Amino acid sequence: MKFKSINFTCKSCGGPLQYVPATNSLVCSFCSTSQPIEKSNEEIVEHDFKEALNSLNVHKTQKFEREIKCSKCSATFTITPYSVSTNCPYCHTPAITEFTQPIKPESILPFSISQKEAQEKFRKWIGSLWFAPKELKDFVDGHQKLLGYYLPYWTYDAKTITRYRGQRGDIYYVTVKRRVMINGREQIVNQREPRIHWTPVQGVVYNDFDDITIEASKTVSHTILDGLAPWNTHKLVPFNEKYLSGFESEEYTIGLDNGFEYAKMKMDITIHQSIRRDIGGDQQQIDSKQTQYKDVTYKSTLFPIWTAKFKWKGKTYNYAINGQTGKVVGERPYSWLKITLFVIMVASILAGIFWFLQEHPQYVENIRMFLTH
Repeated sequence: MKFKSINFTCKSCGGPLQYVPATNSLVCSFCSTSQPIEKSNEEIVEHDFKEALNSLNVHKTQKFEREIKCSKCSATFTITPYSVSTNCPYCHTPAITEFTQPIKPESILPFSISQKEAQEKFRKWIGSLWFAPKELKDFVDGHQKLLGYYLPYWTYDAKTITRYRGQRGDIYYVTVKRRVMINGREQIVNQREPRIHWTPVQGVVYNDFDDITIEASKTVSHTILDGLAPWNTHKLVPFNEKYLSGFESEEYTIGLDNGFEYAKMKMDITIHQSIRRDIGGDQQQIDSKQTQYKDVTYKSTLFPIWTAKFKWKGKTYNYAINGQTGKVVGERPYSWLKITLFVIMVASILAGIFWFLQEHPQYVENIRMFLTH
């Protein structure tokens, strides 16, 4: 399916403009001319969740591979069905197409961490890993460039009412007689032992949730994306295509309804903690709970992420850096050669200490006297 592409060009030389993180500006790739991105006073709105679901039920979309014609060199190339922005593979001019999913992003978190800064944070993170293979350090220090992605996210607000039944455990102590050995003699002593008194309880807890963030993409592992949180959604700005220029971006592949199921799981952790506090006592047991979700709203937005992939010994390891905070998350390979050498070194040191103490028994006695005093 053919799509038009747009790009932003420099007024001075006609070269392509790309968004530069943390500057709120587009900069020309050739002459470095800067063009500020105009500030928008448009309000970022929360939308009613139920109304959107009713609308989506009658709005079906069919996804096709997108064929793009570069506005600079006129070359034609294809991108995946859910991609929205990329760079022309021939002249590297940024190419931005239209959103086709029924829900369009109305806000975005622009990149705050530059590629150079992200690369440095990634390098330090790799350097902190024990037993990582040398190839991973070479991978970071080499010419491998991090890829900047704007990935789709849902944010959800909700008020919850949870009714529960459970038990409250209060610790009390009893005195019992025990036979113990004291200085080689058996004696009977009194000892205090804890017991728990359980009382049936029931109640209701209320929680308000604001901006529960759920990744709406399958491009990067959910385990990795969850690790990038938290996101400061108070810094969201109204969506502007100029922030996409020079970066990859895509539409959501996890729907609004499925996203809310993930949000419920995140909310449930807080609800569980609220119930335990409400029960009180020293220990708590939750036998059952039922939650109602009210006033549910959502936003469709894009979050900035730097990504990298490291291939080693037939396996691919994925990495991501939060483009707002610089937090690094990823899968780590282990060098079994390094681990083996470390074990051999430790064993050699212990063997040396054992040999030394055997050859100099007076030190053993000195150590024993030191420990007993």
